[in-house]
Amino acid sequence: MENNELSKVYYRIAEVSEFVGVPQSTLRYWEKEFPREVKPMRNSGNIRYYTPEQVETLKLIKFLVHTRGMKVEAARKELRGNSKNVSRRVEIIEKLQEVRAELKNILGALEKRR
Repeated sequence: MENNELSKVYYRIAEVSEFVGVPQSTLRYWEKEFPREVKPMRNSGNIRYYTPEQVETLKLIKFLVHTRGMKVEAARKELRGNSKNVSRRVEIIEKLQEVRAELKNILGALEKRR
């Protein structure tokens, strides 16, 4: 999901879980491990609300921890010291995944024409 697709001011944890592609329990864990980067607002019912910027940060955390295989401490240091570079890498990977999916669709269409 690209940043321009996040049109609401706040998102509930279930939505963020779906956007980022991790369970809600993982988001709650990351909230504790990355307190400077991810601090969702809470309403009187203690329901978490995330900003679009926090959703993007969570996507970066997922990239570092899941895709790159970094430990939480290393991911925290990387985010705090080099977040622009990490963000750029994630953007590039997402674009490449979109191109790959489109190429697979084209290949499938071509195979049907045979």
